Amino acid sequence: MPTPQIVAIVGLCGAGKSEVADRFVREGFAYLRFGQITLDEVARRGLQPTEANEKEIREALRKEHGMAAFAILNQPKIDTLLAEGKPVLVDGLYSWSEYKVLKEKYGTSLTVVAVYAPPEVRYARLEDRRSRYGDDPKMKYRSFSRNEAKARDYAEIENIEKAGPIAMANYTIVNTGTLEDLDRTMSAIISSIHAA
Repeated sequence: MPTPQIVAIVGLCGAGKSEVADRFVREGFAYLRFGQITLDEVARRGLQPTEANEKEIREALRKEHGMAAFAILNQPKIDTLLAEGKPVLVDGLYSWSEYKVLKEKYGTSLTVVAVYAPPEVRYARLEDRRSRYGDDPKMKYRSFSRNEAKARDYAEIENIEKAGPIAMANYTIVNTGTLEDLDRTMSAIISSIHAA
């Protein structure tokens, strides 16, 4: 029996990673949100889930554990899901260091899918999320203002090495069309991953 596959989704906020992740979950992949560690720590400290609070915690975790913090802290969860025999969808692989840790441990079982959309498209999507998704207790579809989204882009590129995993992706989805366009692209990628 082949080793269960790990698919990591990478991309900047608002590119469409959650839509892509949802499709993998519908295909039977177990879902693991890397950034949940940040949101759990925000809640543990009794803070509001704002971009400023999340950034402070993300950067503190990386200061304590290094740039591979989220890969290191999430590895036990990945291993547990793999032991259950399911392929795993990792939503939110960020840093180059995280990529290297996962690639070293899981080798060819790791496939990276980058989701790209231009900044103005992403910022418009992020501003529209509240009206589109309403109350989102799991904070999967959080809304950001244009300024918050731009600040997050800069911080992720400058402080979190986010461009490396995007550049090394096995597949890149340019997500500027309709959901139907995205679904067609996803069908081809999922077929290719299953065939590997």
